[in-house]
Amino acid sequence: MSTALTSAPAPTATRQDKLRVMVVDDSVVIRGMISRWIGAEPDMEVVASLRTGLDAVNQLERINPDVAVLDIEMPELDGISALPKLLAKKRDLIIIMASTLTRRNAEISFKALSLGASDYIPKPESTREASAAETFRHDLIQKIRHLGAKIRRSAHAHAPASPPLAPAHHDKPRETAARAPLASPAPAAHPAPTRRPFSMLAPRVLLIGSSTGGPQALMSLVTEIGPVIDRFPVLITQHMPPTFTTILAEHLARSSRRPAHEAVDGEIVKAGQIYLAPGGRHMRVVRHGADAAIALDDGPPVNFCKPAVDPLFTSAIDVWQGGIMSVILTGMGSDGMRGGKDIVAAGGSVIAQDEATSVVWGMPGAAANAGICAAILPLNQIAPKLVRLFSGDRS
Repeated sequence: MSTALTSAPAPTATRQDKLRVMVVDDSVVIRGMISRWIGAEPDMEVVASLRTGLDAVNQLERINPDVAVLDIEMPELDGISALPKLLAKKRDLIIIMASTLTRRNAEISFKALSLGASDYIPKPESTREASAAETFRHDLIQKIRHLGAKIRRSAHAHAPASPPLAPAHHDKPRETAARAPLASPAPAAHPAPTRRPFSMLAPRVLLIGSSTGGPQALMSLVTEIGPVIDRFPVLITQHMPPTFTTILAEHLARSSRRPAHEAVDGEIVKAGQIYLAPGGRHMRVVRHGADAAIALDDGPPVNFCKPAVDPLFTSAIDVWQGGIMSVILTGMGSDGMRGGKDIVAAGGSVIAQDEATSVVWGMPGAAANAGICAAILPLNQIAPKLVRLFSGDRS
């Protein structure tokens, strides 16, 4: 996955407000590099830099981090073994799995997501390559920040309205002292996003875009939309690197019990199939006589992502015009919003996942706040709605 290398300035924070990050990796070079990056951010700090998963489990309660960056391959106790032990001690710990791009590590990363990891990040094979290291740095920092935002919101929601003053305990080490509630301001009240009616045109294709939290959401969704897949093509863009998309396609096939694969350039799009954009390439669709065909390209990132959702959404209009049903699931950024606008302008419809069930309400939130959605639904309500819409319901 390649994401934005430029972004909004990081929020400033007092020391008590900062996200507390624990870095766990057996490579002293990687630990040092990640620690320097995090230390340079005004809203986060490294509270521990550890060599093994066993160190992390043993020291978790003393350190009390908000976020853990957890390597997969480590001595004594590897990341996948440490993961459930860490969550058993701290249920709301945000864990980001870090691994190199191998098939084995991709499989382990997917298993980690099913065991409660919040996200994963692929480590570059060589941090000496400036562009690879910079992409890794940016992606990691953004994941920590956006996933950690839930910690801030939760702390504010559970903090007392007028906390009583308590005497300072200067004799306690900072790690063992009770952590003060994070002092983020309450989210401003926003008016409900504008909804528009569903298209009166019968949908002929289902397009889905997703990012952070997307693999779990996708597998849940495809399990319940068998009647749609059987009669219509389903095309998915998930922000994900090569190898990981190969594994995701296999998981989607098992979850849906329908054919699912990474899309191949030039293949004809058919009902009964799930097509997944391969990592590192944009997936578009083009006319091929009376049919639609896949068109992959190795062009520059769009919305700083590759693959990106917008190229799929926008290209589909030339093929299916207003007969497009699109869904934007959990993810950072705003990818899919512009393509969604184009789909709506052409007569199609957009459904967004709601904030409560999204790991990160970036992409669906951008679509919702742009006023282009016909529905904003919890994840478990999206599949039933799609089945009804593709069966003829227009409301």
